[in-house]
Amino acid sequence: MATAPYNYSYIFKYIIIGDMGVGKSCLLHQFTEKKFMADCPHTIGVEFGTRIIEVSGQKIKLQIWDTAGQERFRAVTRLLFLEASAKTGENVEDAFLEAAKKIYQNIQDGSLDLNAAESGVQHKPSAPQGGRLTSEPQPQREGCGC
Repeated sequence: MATAPYNYSYIFKYIIIGDMGVGKSCLLHQFTEKKFMADCPHTIGVEFGTRIIEVSGQKIKLQIWDTAGQERFRAVTRLLFLEASAKTGENVEDAFLEAAKKIYQNIQDGSLDLNAAESGVQHKPSAPQGGRLTSEPQPQREGCGC
């Protein structure tokens, strides 16, 4: 039996923005690792983490980018406001999940265009190019050169 190479239906790309030293990396680490990093080093450039969540029965991979406070990301649209604490973990889970629910709802009602690169959303990735998903021999079909 062939298994899918991906166990999620969508990829949502998040960018955590904010001034230097406010705890963006700590939020990312709390959400992806469920731990608080007391001595979190300053981010140089950009780092990212991932986590697969479930929204309305759909598995969604969150790809979360942690900036070093770069101004060029300031134009990103904010979806909601929610206070959270990386230290205690309070509302960290909710912040990411509520944003994912809102994005998913926008996909369902058609207000988010999945074909627009700037949407930050990709539908389920296709299978890798040039290969089968299993190593089992496949029966040759009549009239087929495969």
